[in-house]
Amino acid sequence: MNTPLGIMGTPGMGLFGLIIVGGFAGWIAGMIVGSRHWLPTNILIGIVGSWLGSSLADVVGVSVRGSVMHFVAALVGSCIVLYLWQMMHPIRNLPPRGNDQIFPPGKGPGI
Repeated sequence: MNTPLGIMGTPGMGLFGLIIVGGFAGWIAGMIVGSRHWLPTNILIGIVGSWLGSSLADVVGVSVRGSVMHFVAALVGSCIVLYLWQMMHPIRNLPPRGNDQIFPPGKGPGI
């Protein structure tokens, strides 16, 4: 009980560390799930994923101590966040775009 809480209930993790770990976790989770985002979005996904992963680890009974375990929890939580986001906002299946759809037959580059 004497352990001070850090940002968002993550013990020993300051704001700068949370941004760095969150950015990496969000970026790698985006590569795993197949969803690309820009840096601020990766950081936010990683921070939310860090909170979610730490909370899930507490529920399961896994102790999250040390920077490696914080990163693993953030990565797992970020993958869950991105997976849920993709389920709520599915990408419509668009037809593939080739040169034949951009340029009419007989016109365009290479003619």
